[in-house]
Parts: sequence; C-alpha cells; structure tokens
Amino acid sequence: MTKNAFAHALPAALLGLALTGPAQADIKDYEFQLVKNEVKQGDAVLDVRLVDRRSGKPVPDAVIMAKRMDMAPDSMEEMTSKIEQLPSPEPGVYRFKTKLTMAGGWRLSLGAKVQGETGTVENKLVLQAVK
Repeated sequence: MTKNAFAHALPAALLGLALTGPAQADIKDYEFQLVKNEVKQGDAVLDVRLVDRRSGKPVPDAVIMAKRMDMAPDSMEEMTSKIEQLPSPEPGVYRFKTKLTMAGGWRLSLGAKVQGETGTVENKLVLQAVK
C-alpha cells in the first residue's frame, strides 16, 4: 500500500469504527440482587440492587414492570403477599414494602425495563423470613 493509499484508507477505517460504536449490552447483562437475603417476618422492607454484570455497577432509572411475592421456595406458590414499590434510597437500588406473613422461604419475582435496552430484565430472588 502506498503512502497515498494509506492516507485514504485510514479515514475510512476510522469512520467505520465510529459508526459501529461501542458494543451494545444484552438484556441478560443485567440482574437483580437482594441487598439482604434474610428479613424479619411481618412488615418488611426489601432493597434490591439492579446491576450491570459486565461492570458490577448499579443501574439507576429502570422501570419496574412486574413484581410478585410468594412462598414458592416452600412449595406454597399460592401463598402470596402484596408488594408496593417505595422511593429509591440510592441510585440503582429499588425498595419494596411487603408483609411476610410466615417464616420461611419467599420468592420475589421482578421484571424491569432498562433505559436504552430492548427486552425485559426478569429475575426470581429467594429470601428467608425469620421470626
């Protein structure tokens, strides 16, 4: 390649890189994580962190689309509890209020939309209610 041909090829290569941009995330790159796996039975406040698995950083401003609390871990999926979203205590942490009527295993199922991503983050988190 001559010096002149190289001079023409370099801008074209740089333009190609600029147009492709950074690699896009996949919705599977995100996950919910319980801040605490054990909570007192009764009225409970649950904090859940939404994390980008690639960087480990919290993901703020997701829109929670679905939430459910049940006792599926103890083979009582029909045993449910109402769950209400509360204001976030910090970016990337999502807070919920529920009533854990019995001690035992509870499952928190969440679905959320992440800003700028296609698809829904869905996770089922298991926690323990203790007396």
